Amino acid sequence: MRNFLKFGLIAASTAALAACGGGSSSSRDSVSVTGSSTVYPFASAIAEATTANNEGIKTPKVESVGSGAGIKQFCAGVGPATPDVANASRRIKLSEFEDCQKNGVTDIIEIQVGIDGIAFAAAKGGIALKLTPTDVYKAIAADPFGKENTAKTWKDVNASLPADPILVYGPPTTSGTRDALASLILAAGCKTDAAIKALKDTDKDKYKKVCEGVRKDNLYVDGGEEDNLIVKKVAENNKSVGIFGFSFLEANQDTLTGITMNGVEPTYENIASGSYPGARPLYMYVKKAHLEAIPGLKEYLNEWPKAWGTDGMLKGKGMVISPDDVQKANADIIANLTTLTADELK
Repeated sequence: MRNFLKFGLIAASTAALAACGGGSSSSRDSVSVTGSSTVYPFASAIAEATTANNEGIKTPKVESVGSGAGIKQFCAGVGPATPDVANASRRIKLSEFEDCQKNGVTDIIEIQVGIDGIAFAAAKGGIALKLTPTDVYKAIAADPFGKENTAKTWKDVNASLPADPILVYGPPTTSGTRDALASLILAAGCKTDAAIKALKDTDKDKYKKVCEGVRKDNLYVDGGEEDNLIVKKVAENNKSVGIFGFSFLEANQDTLTGITMNGVEPTYENIASGSYPGARPLYMYVKKAHLEAIPGLKEYLNEWPKAWGTDGMLKGKGMVISPDDVQKANADIIANLTTLTADELK
């Protein structure tokens, strides 16, 4: 338990965590997982498998609060009052990693658990759209190409699109899906303007505002962290568009239909190959300091590689499985408990 002591943690938290590691009673006797709503269904499935496959292990508690909020909780410190695991639908930021370090969370294990896609969808029989990242950017950016967004219909965005009003239900600012939307779709549309693309090298703050800021006039509606709520709203309004993780589209194919991006449909195969523009990796962050102290954490971690593979349990849950070499690399990280460094995030 020397790792905990050298961090200079609050005495009570350190004592409780140390007691847990030594087999005595503690304030927490099961794994605590928080973070991404996209990773949530997969993490919950692994939690159930952990209990089923390991006698005497309590089912890990999995919460969905969003990638940003989850990482913030994770980085608050070491001890039973803080989560053991943070899930994220985008990679941890260097600034977040540095916050972790400042708070004593110095040994972090990063695992890429799979792939997902930012799916754009409409109700079956609803609005018919074929979009590009530029169309999306012009439709939902607050200040596309530096000018106030006045577009009200999809036809205002692109003359080839229908004159239906723009109404997009999407992820909130705390969501990793929102971060991925900004970096994979909005920024791609924004950078089609050479002057704005050049702005990234001269004024990063302005570039970020222009390229990633989303309009606030109710044409883009923050759907909250519950992706199923966005699914419900889109299914009930055939003129609306929803943005959420691919697994939610796959699970609701009876009521929703995917919208093409650059002519590519959001399908398992297209996301796995990277041909769909919204493909992104999914991550899990684990506190190495908690591995010996929290009952079931090692077992929970070791269940993930068992569920990967094309015949693994997670594919059946809607996860897009990583290529074989990525699976092996991350299984090795789990086996060796390899920790993340700041240089890897620069």
